[in-house]
Amino acid sequence: MFSFIVVVFLLFLIPGPAVIITISQTLQGGKKNGILTALGIGLGDLVHTLAAVLGLSAILMSSALAFELVKYIGAAYLVYLGVQMLIKKTKNKGNFSDKVRPTNLSFRQGFLTEVLNPKTALFFLAFLPQFVQNDGYPVTIQLLILGLTFIIMSIIYTILLAYLTSLIGEKIFSKTQNVWIEKVVGFVYVGLGLRLALETQE
Repeated sequence: MFSFIVVVFLLFLIPGPAVIITISQTLQGGKKNGILTALGIGLGDLVHTLAAVLGLSAILMSSALAFELVKYIGAAYLVYLGVQMLIKKTKNKGNFSDKVRPTNLSFRQGFLTEVLNPKTALFFLAFLPQFVQNDGYPVTIQLLILGLTFIIMSIIYTILLAYLTSLIGEKIFSKTQNVWIEKVVGFVYVGLGLRLALETQE
């Protein structure tokens, strides 16, 4: 278990979509939105963990059609979010701390972005079994424990990231207009969507 925790911690040092989305949501709506985004991502990871334990992720690995279907749905969702932000006429031109954004939207976006990423499903299916012990608990129990450990670590990491981003954001943007933030985030989401669309099954 210790080696698993160390490897997961090292993986967190490599920024991925979850990190980018958490930072983006925090910059858009503040600390609470960032935290709820982190919880949404954690719920998405729980779905992937259960899918890996039940063997459902193997379908994505073996079926090119299923992989492509989930991939393009996820990519389309990200691009949609990005375009929506780019064309939106932002009325709020106040300080960073004054911005209001529906918290349920942040949670939903975090969850859907994570659960619709087929690469995450394949990651859980390929990564977790490497730490299963032959002389330990039943494989199913071990996979659940490993998956839940990863999820708890991920939530803690992304929540800390949301706090840090909120603190830095308030320092930097408290005295300046932040209309451009949504536009930058929009481009980020479009970029993530295009990147996901170009992902291969291997």
